[in-house]
Amino acid sequence: MEKNGEVTKRSRGCCLNWPGSPQAYAFCFHCSRMDTARIAVVGAGLMGLSTAVCIPTLVPRCSVTVIADKFTPDTTSDVAAGILIPHAYPDTPVHKQKQWFRETFDHLFAIASSAEAGDAGVYLVSGWQIFRSMPTEEVPFWADVVLGFRKMTEAELKKFPQHVFGQAFTTLKCEGPVYLPWLEKRVKRSGGLMVPQRIEDLWELHPSFDIVVNCSGLGSRQLAGDSTIFPVRGQVLKVQAPWLKHFIRDGSGLTYIYPGISNVTLGGTRQKGDWNLSPDAEISRDIFSRCCALEPSLHRACDIREKVGLRPSRPGIRLQKELLAQDSRRLPVVHHYGHGSGGFSMHWGTALEAARLVNECAQALRSPAPKSNL
Repeated sequence: MEKNGEVTKRSRGCCLNWPGSPQAYAFCFHCSRMDTARIAVVGAGLMGLSTAVCIPTLVPRCSVTVIADKFTPDTTSDVAAGILIPHAYPDTPVHKQKQWFRETFDHLFAIASSAEAGDAGVYLVSGWQIFRSMPTEEVPFWADVVLGFRKMTEAELKKFPQHVFGQAFTTLKCEGPVYLPWLEKRVKRSGGLMVPQRIEDLWELHPSFDIVVNCSGLGSRQLAGDSTIFPVRGQVLKVQAPWLKHFIRDGSGLTYIYPGISNVTLGGTRQKGDWNLSPDAEISRDIFSRCCALEPSLHRACDIREKVGLRPSRPGIRLQKELLAQDSRRLPVVHHYGHGSGGFSMHWGTALEAARLVNECAQALRSPAPKSNL
């Protein structure tokens, strides 16, 4: 628009008033700032990287920058066993949990069935979940998502004389120290950037970015003022026991044996509110003893290493848009955190949902609609 030979400023989204195809947007001088939606993802663990991969597939004309003070192999996700057995979220509808799990399982199953499986560290694993008493649900909500779910036979249960019931099935496992670098490569391949930087306040990212995705986990206590998120300390052992091929998980989720590509993960603990990242030798002895009770051959395991991670837990996963306001400034934020011990089981489904929320923010910024609609 010209006035007295000068170009005058039009409102954001003015290009949408132009006739012709939506591609005309790229030629709007005044809206060039939003021609590419600049998106910052805070956090480079499993949630941050999976969201950063999903965003370009669902958000047209965007750039993605992952900003974090810790990258693999120094994240909580690198410590996690990475097996897909869902953790229940009481505050989240079961149908939504099942949707997230199914989307994650189907996505990873496709990877495990492809030539990328080795590079991604994703593979199928079979085993047993066993119970000392009858569970309230003999058939969990996810039973028809995993492969070959069935009740254990009496012959199988003889291996576990202290247990009265069990479930046998095949699921998927992600090797965090392999899967996370593979996700990083996918982010970079789609043009994304990795920036090592500690963010103390989300406003630091304004005005360099149009939209912020908060995947900071426990960092959300400070960054999002979320007092409901807390650590659940998990201590595990990584051991060499290459003869073990089947996983064994006590129904309580506290004792488990998960064979992996390069080692076997023995667990574990759930210590609510404990921020201590130093291994506890007494806890390690207890974990080893519990796992040997389930699988006596573990007495021959060697090269025992201790690992500790802090699971970012809250009553329910936070998947939500928020419009931060400070004076005349506005900063759209999408929160994606709080998976606790269920991160690997749900990560791709929730990342897709987070990316859809990011797209809603981008569409709102590109339209002449009132910002309050964010």
